Amino acid sequence: MITASVADFREAAKRRLPRFLFEYIDGGSYAEATLKRNVSDLADIALRQRVLRDVSQLDLSTELFGQKLALPVALAPIGLAGLNARRGERQAVRAAEKAGIPFTLSTVGACPLGEVADAASRPFWFQLYMIRDRAFMKDLMAQAVAAQCSALIFTVDMPVPGSRYRDYHTGLAGSPGLKGALWRVGQAMLRPHWAWDVGLWGRPHTLGNVAPVLQGRTGIEDFFAWMRNNFDPSINWRDLEFIRSEWKGPLIIKGILDPEDAKEAANLGADGIVVSNHGGRQLDGVLSTARALTPIAQAVGDRLTVLADGGVRSGLDVVRLLALGAKGVLLGRAWAWALAAGGEAGITKMLGVIEAEMRIALALTGTTRIADIDKTILAGEGLK
Repeated sequence: MITASVADFREAAKRRLPRFLFEYIDGGSYAEATLKRNVSDLADIALRQRVLRDVSQLDLSTELFGQKLALPVALAPIGLAGLNARRGERQAVRAAEKAGIPFTLSTVGACPLGEVADAASRPFWFQLYMIRDRAFMKDLMAQAVAAQCSALIFTVDMPVPGSRYRDYHTGLAGSPGLKGALWRVGQAMLRPHWAWDVGLWGRPHTLGNVAPVLQGRTGIEDFFAWMRNNFDPSINWRDLEFIRSEWKGPLIIKGILDPEDAKEAANLGADGIVVSNHGGRQLDGVLSTARALTPIAQAVGDRLTVLADGGVRSGLDVVRLLALGAKGVLLGRAWAWALAAGGEAGITKMLGVIEAEMRIALALTGTTRIADIDKTILAGEGLK
């Protein structure tokens, strides 16, 4: 099929991936109300079209955390995304570099830090969860330093994993042992291209960064059971002092939905936050990113760098989030779908689509620079 939009990459991914992988990337928690609102609330924001403004010279570049970027976007951390194509995170980091944007490796990605660093020629970002074993966390941060990661994204909205019904339906959750393995193998056999390219030649199929603590298991046998057993539900703001003491580079707190929590992150000395509801994958029924963003940006935007993710399905959505107060946008499902659809080349093409759509949005709102995007390019005040 011809892929001309993020929606097209999603359809291509659905055709190529085993069901358990596609539903894991695509789904949200419970009834998926927040997942749907992330998309619909962004789509409901009307842009203010302006004409005769001389938009012959457009500049989409920006700077985040001391790094010059060609676009105000980064590839978000996504667990298991590296299974969408052969050694997928290696392909993703190369595509991000070509586009002049950061790639973020998840703690529970398929490829470990060292392997991604070998594929990269420039620093990338690393994402970390609060794990019960603090010594192991320190070791992961030391590995990130050795890999010359230029920023640490610390995710705080997952003290326990959300209940994602789709993952129970496909056997990714709640089906340990031989039964679950056979279930997943059966789904993989229905996708022979994936079974050959990733299932056979993309091994090992493990959570690369946490493999040392898995005691010979892959971590995929019952993915969510492993997270429940190893993520720390006692996490609190004092624990972030531990992170700050171990990590000297830019620290970005991901999973902020409330202005008061944003202020706590600023008081801690974080360099940035990501306004995020985990893509609708944690607590269903919370605010969409679009609705949460502006009050947070108004509360702390002068103290740290506000990023956002959730519901982005086009370059127009990137521009909408920037207008609502973000300084940069993390792309999640979009790159995971594109990776499944076409590997590194798929991500490169998807980012080209995002860039082209952003250029049109800037030109037709009479804006020529990323720094000039604010609520004045919206028709009215955005969401009501």
